[in-house]
Parts: sequence; structure tokens; C-alpha cells
Amino acid sequence: MTAVYLEEGKQRVFACALDWPGWCRSAKTPDLALETLAGYTPRYAEVADEAGVPFVVSTFEVVERLPGSASTDFGVPEQFATADTAPLRAGEAARLAALVAASWAIFDRVAAQAPAELRKGPRGGGRDRDKMIDHVLASEVSYVRKLGIKHRLIAINDYSAIVGLRKTIFDALAAESDGNPPVVGGWPPRYAARRIAWHVLDHAWEMQDRSIP
Repeated sequence: MTAVYLEEGKQRVFACALDWPGWCRSAKTPDLALETLAGYTPRYAEVADEAGVPFVVSTFEVVERLPGSASTDFGVPEQFATADTAPLRAGEAARLAALVAASWAIFDRVAAQAPAELRKGPRGGGRDRDKMIDHVLASEVSYVRKLGIKHRLIAINDYSAIVGLRKTIFDALAAESDGNPPVVGGWPPRYAARRIAWHVLDHAWEMQDRSIP
């Protein structure tokens, strides 16, 4: 079984694979969220392949239901699962960090192939490529504070700084942990890996879809 938890808001539900950072999709109902998650299996398989992590598709088992919030309805999975605070051994931490790194690699590859101007959404909205890259970088600078790390904002063409930021995140996620947030008000490493990978892949897949004429 593939363990999945549901974060249920009033208008949106996230279905997230507990042990696969970034494999997390949303819809209006729990059933539709699970169906959407299943539909992204081939795309997530590319992430696991990039990370060198064996990926076997199996039946979903909903192991926890979490109450959502306004953030959930806005489109952000923000709740910690109970399992997120379990001790994190070195081998599992390295696996999670590798999947996050694979998400970055896929994002970079998609961005390199995407046109500067992306197809607009049905209401004419959506960031173009460079604005999306900038948004992802700025978000990660914000996210690392939840791991007790401070980092300056980065320009999208400051490649050495991007590499440095990602190494800092990778090293923090790959470290053995008792499972608790490293700072007051911070994120447990398991959740941090899931949130960071989800955000990166969500925009990578959006960029990919909006590159199609």
C-alpha cells in the first residue's frame, strides 16, 4: 500500500503520498483528490527515477485525515501529518533529500526548455517563466527559515547562489533527526521535504503544461 493522507479544507482537499515528497495533488473532494494524485503517477515516477529511488505503484491507503484551513483552500498543503514527527534515521533522510534534489533537477530541465512567455490561464492569469523561477527561489529562501536557516534573496541568474541554497537545504534534510521542528514555529524535516518538493514540482508541471501551445 502507498500511505496517503488527506488535508481537507472547505473548498479544496489535498491528497499527499506520505513517503514521497512532492507527490501531492488537490481537488474539490477527497475522491477527486485521490484520483488526481493517481493521475500524476507517471510524472512522479520521473522524479523517483531521477533520484535513483525504486518506485512501485500500489493501491492508496488513506492513513490520516487532517482538518484544512484557509491556506488549504487557497492551494497550499500546510498541515503536518502525525508521522511527520517520527524519528528520521540517516538512510530515510538521505532518501527524502534525494527526492527533493530530483525535483529541482526536473524543474531546471523544464525551465530550460520552456518559452519565456507561457500560455495564459483561462482568465488570462499565471506567471511567465522567469517570474515563476523567481517565485520558487524566493519561496525557498522563506522556507529555509522553518529549518532554522537564514539566507538572502537570490537572483534567477545567480547560479552559484542557487547551488549554495540548494546544498544548504539538502544537507539539512539529509541529516538524521528526532523528527521535531529544528526551531520554534518551524517545520519537521519530513514535512519540509514534502512542502519544498511539492512547490517545486507544482510549478514545474504547471510550466510544462503552459508551454504547450
